[in-house]
Amino acid sequence: MTPTAASADRPSVLFVCVKNGGKSQMAAALMRHIAGDAVTVLSAGTRPGGTLNEASRAAVEEVGATFDGEHPTSIDPELLDSVDRVVVLGTEAVIENPGAAPIEVWDTDEPSLRGIEGPERMRLIRDDILARVRALASELGVEDRGRAGD
Repeated sequence: MTPTAASADRPSVLFVCVKNGGKSQMAAALMRHIAGDAVTVLSAGTRPGGTLNEASRAAVEEVGATFDGEHPTSIDPELLDSVDRVVVLGTEAVIENPGAAPIEVWDTDEPSLRGIEGPERMRLIRDDILARVRALASELGVEDRGRAGD
C-alpha cells in the first residue's frame, strides 16, 4: 500500500535523500516528534538502501524522536503530486520527475568534511536538520509539541 498525503486540513511534507536510511529519515522522525499529527510526514529515497542508518537512529532517539516502524522506500511519483512540500536533504539526491509540490533543497552540514566523525558527527547533522525542521514547522503554522533537543 502506498502512503498518501492524508487530509487537506493538515499540511504534508515528503523528505527525500538518496538512500532514505539517514538524513531524510532523521528529518521525518524529527518532524513527527515536533508536529505530532498536525503534519502528514513521509520520507523516501531516490535510490533507497536496504537498511536504516543506526547512527542516525541513535542521534534522533537522544532527543526523543524515533525511527520505529520506518524502512527505506522509493519515491512514488503519485506522492510527488499529492504532498504540499518536498524537501531534499543534501545535494546528491535528484528527483527525476518532480510533481506539483514545491521542492526545496537543504544543503545540510557535513561535519566529516571538518574531520568530525562518529556520534559527534551525527549529533551535528541532527541539530542542523532539527533547526530546519523547526523552521519549516513554524512556517507551516505548527506548534512545536516535542521541543526535541531542549
